[in-house]
Amino acid sequence: MEKIASFTIDHTILPKGMYLSRKDANTVTYDIRFRRPNKEEVMVNGAIHTLEHLFATFVRNSSFSDAIVYFGPMGCRTGFYFITTDAMTGEQAIELTRQALRFCADFSGEVPGVSPEECGNYRDHNLALAKKDAADMCAVLKDWTADKLCYPTK
Repeated sequence: MEKIASFTIDHTILPKGMYLSRKDANTVTYDIRFRRPNKEEVMVNGAIHTLEHLFATFVRNSSFSDAIVYFGPMGCRTGFYFITTDAMTGEQAIELTRQALRFCADFSGEVPGVSPEECGNYRDHNLALAKKDAADMCAVLKDWTADKLCYPTK
């Protein structure tokens, strides 16, 4: 079998940030890396789950709602995949990500979609940690630009 593209990225040098992972037809996948792989503790499941609910709700209610395909966690628990259509530029995706993370960091109240009827694991949420993780990423992406979307190489 051929090695898939995401396994060709050198995870030993990958810092926190936002990267263009791949382009397929009219979809664009971004890698939003909250933790340095294999160097920092992975994210807590409850925080990941809460961030997924908050970020997805925010972007699907934004002016770019028609360009949003998916937002969800990586299995390694070091970040998220954000998939959009190519109707958004890299700069727009970065700005929307910054806005969504600020929304998550400042959020108070009931997390959207957290009931047995709406969520398959509604008991596993951690708003306090989600807010902290989002605030940390706000600082990482503060001055992020489209030229930083490329994965680092040695």
